[in-house]
Amino acid sequence: MPVQRLNHAVLYVRDVERSTAFYRDVLGFRVKVEIPGRAVFLQAEGSTNDHDLGLFAVGTGAGPSQAGRATVGLYHLAWEVDTLAELARVRDALVAAGALVGASDHATTKALYAQDPDGLEFEVSWLLPADLIGDDVRAQAMAIRPLDLDAEIARYGAQTRGGLGVSVPV
Repeated sequence: MPVQRLNHAVLYVRDVERSTAFYRDVLGFRVKVEIPGRAVFLQAEGSTNDHDLGLFAVGTGAGPSQAGRATVGLYHLAWEVDTLAELARVRDALVAAGALVGASDHATTKALYAQDPDGLEFEVSWLLPADLIGDDVRAQAMAIRPLDLDAEIARYGAQTRGGLGVSVPV
């Protein structure tokens, strides 16, 4: 059987408490297991995984990640939300935390880009429902345009579930 999906990610962070607070307060993750001062395992709010994110402390003296600048490494992780309303809520939380670094419309995905307290980049996105992906959208699929989230909500509806075979409001 082929690989189905990403089950969890593990990040090295300077301060595990600071990073835990960020992922909990901004993205709604909840602590499942904690090894005080050393590691924490978090679960996304709508997840049934044992954990979706592991954070391991390496200490405050650790330098910034050089992945993509001076070394090979992971560029970013992407988490999916069900509705554009949830994407808007996440956008507002990221702005309040000073973490939002970009927002892009890739035709089939509407994406927010942010950085955690250690500068590690991640994406939160909404996927256009499969039944709304016509040839016109496919032709633009990898284009990168600025995201006008309010216009996308007006176009598709705030409560339309993304990524499914059929577009239905929740």
